[in-house]
Amino acid sequence: MSGKLVVFNHPLIHHKLALIRDEKTGTKDFRETVAEIGMLMAYEVTRNLPTRRVSVKTPVGMAATYMLAKEVVIVPILRAGLGMVDSITTLIPTAKVGHIGVYRDEKTLEPHEYYAKLPSIVTEAVVLIVDPMLATGGSVKHAIDILKNKGVTDISYVGLVGAPEGVRKIQKFHPDVNIFLAALDEKLNEYGFIVPGLGDCGDRLFGTK
Repeated sequence: MSGKLVVFNHPLIHHKLALIRDEKTGTKDFRETVAEIGMLMAYEVTRNLPTRRVSVKTPVGMAATYMLAKEVVIVPILRAGLGMVDSITTLIPTAKVGHIGVYRDEKTLEPHEYYAKLPSIVTEAVVLIVDPMLATGGSVKHAIDILKNKGVTDISYVGLVGAPEGVRKIQKFHPDVNIFLAALDEKLNEYGFIVPGLGDCGDRLFGTK
């Protein structure tokens, strides 16, 4: 199965993305807007979730309808990925949540894993990796490696802003993984930051800088 690259073209997403790109946007508004974008994206990302036909007894008869056929697991990459979790679980309250901790070496830009905790049903689930920024792609690739090593086969990545370099890395090493972005930016700078981007998303989410 070949993965797809989807860059959303929706006026509400564009509007909210402009707000979080603005360097003057404070922590509270930044955090709330990231969550809002995550919810808007999740609605489209989950459009093709597998369903099963069921019969439900209503107050006036039987209705033939549909329910989700597979579990959904959301896996944020710590720490910035946490900013998108609550909005997705609002749409899918039954979703389980795993966590993968990866930090990027500031000199080599290589990813280093420091934590991984996943639900037991992850191998049979539809898994959404969430991380706002797809820069070099190293952290996301590493997270996908962890999931595939555990036998996960249905994986999508959901992020806010991506760089072409990161997209190419995922498509090279994991061509079966879907990539969903709110925006695809110009490039990476010499420090591995997305240009124009929105700065360090983790720091802006949690007010640490």
